[in-house]
Order: sequence, then structure tokens, then C-alpha cells
Amino acid sequence: MAYVSQTDKKELSVGIKKVLKKYNMKGTIAVRHHSTLVVNIQSGPIDFNMRDGHDQVNVYWIHEHYEGVAKQFLTELLAEMKGTKYYNNDNAQFDHFDRSHYTDIIIGKWNKPYKKVSKIYEFIA
Repeated sequence: MAYVSQTDKKELSVGIKKVLKKYNMKGTIAVRHHSTLVVNIQSGPIDFNMRDGHDQVNVYWIHEHYEGVAKQFLTELLAEMKGTKYYNNDNAQFDHFDRSHYTDIIIGKWNKPYKKVSKIYEFIA
């Protein structure tokens, strides 16, 4: 049975925040229904080519639906969201669902669209 606790979220958020910082993205991390780890992307320099300013990423089709930096970012983000303890023993043919937790990546919201900002460069002195 899928379960993700606040402790799990705290552990996974370290890697998630590193990916967000690497790509200069702003987002929030949440747990939904004790089973799903959710990352809401609010703003950043990556162009996701969305019509309405919001989208729910299909985490199973990232490589087919995204290209370039967007694809790299989402792939790295998903890997950190899964972490080292992730497992998936689902077998839909027998209606058997057994995984550590579900993952959702949401870009923007219906009432607060994703904000594309110009790239910010960090200079190290």
C-alpha cells in the first residue's frame, strides 16, 4: 500500500530542493492523502509550452512529451521524488497495486498560472 509520511517528505525534499535550485525553479512540496508526494512548480526560466499556464505532468511519459531542458529537469526531479527507497510492484492485470508512494508533478495552477521568468545567473566571487 502506498504511503508517504511527513518524515519521508522531509528526507526527499533535500534532493528535490537541489534540483529546483540547479534549474532556478520555484516550487512547493506536499503530501496528498498520505500516499502521493506532490511537487507544484510555480515559476522559473524553463518553457514548458503550455496553453493555459498550468499542466499536470504525466510522469510515465516525460521522455515522449518534453524536450531539452524541460525533459532534463523533470527527469531529475522525478528521480529525486522517488528517492532510494522507492519500489513499484504494481500488477494491473491482477488488480494488485503495491508501491512505496505515488508521485505528481504539477506545473502552475488553474488560478495561478506558471510564471516564466528570465534566467537568473549566479556569480561566484
